[in-house]
Amino acid sequence: MLRRPRLSRAARDRIVRPFGFPGEIGLTHALALHGLTKTFKTPAVDDLTLTVRAGELYALLGPNGAGKTTTLRMVAGLLKPDAGTISVFGVDALADPIAAKRMIAWAPDEPMLYDRLTPLEYLEFVAGLWSVEPGLARERADQLLRWLGLWEERGRRCEGFSRGMKQKTALAGALIHDPKLLILDEPLTGLDAAMARQVKDLLQQRTRAGATVILTTHILEVAERMADRIGVLQRGRLRAEGTLAELRSQAGGGNATLEDLFLELTDEAGESAA
Repeated sequence: MLRRPRLSRAARDRIVRPFGFPGEIGLTHALALHGLTKTFKTPAVDDLTLTVRAGELYALLGPNGAGKTTTLRMVAGLLKPDAGTISVFGVDALADPIAAKRMIAWAPDEPMLYDRLTPLEYLEFVAGLWSVEPGLARERADQLLRWLGLWEERGRRCEGFSRGMKQKTALAGALIHDPKLLILDEPLTGLDAAMARQVKDLLQQRTRAGATVILTTHILEVAERMADRIGVLQRGRLRAEGTLAELRSQAGGGNATLEDLFLELTDEAGESAA
């Protein structure tokens, strides 16, 4: 496994620090799914049971159509499951969705913005939806816009933004209310290498401060280097879960890369050959 590069002090100082939320998480699971099921024409998520510990970065991997996005949309309260339970920090997300959503931020793979708003207006709007005090909201918005390289664009309407700029604006909106559980679906899409590195550093900073991050990514190196634990989905079911060392052990040991393990677990190599 590749070693995580050490950051210089100057680089660390440029990283946005987590805003800081009450430290009452303790040992509670950030997320617990049991028997989660969602069927469209065929099962998209099939009797899925998994837990994500508070304060960890969990990578949910799988080939296209494995059920990753459907699972995250159900956790975020955007899609109702056909069966099963969802618990967010001990709160039943199906019985009390508002309480659960207050602790969650969801950033989909396709940025959804109000194109006629500027980034600053968008962040002020989102902060108002979360009842963030106006002074604090402006302080956080300024910090996020500067850190994400959007400060010079703060007065420009989002309709003229590139995909990467929209992705950064959406990420800022997800962070503005300082969520306990941050759910990111392909968060590095559309970002250049430098900004992708900053986003990865930020996510690690937030988990070290006690936040929980769940992300999906097709860039397996990102999951290999960043994730505390990895879950691999295939056809809506959890095929394997654990640290990279644990996944290697389940595969019979050795020093296999995450890519090798992923292909073996999802049978993609065999399917491609066929």
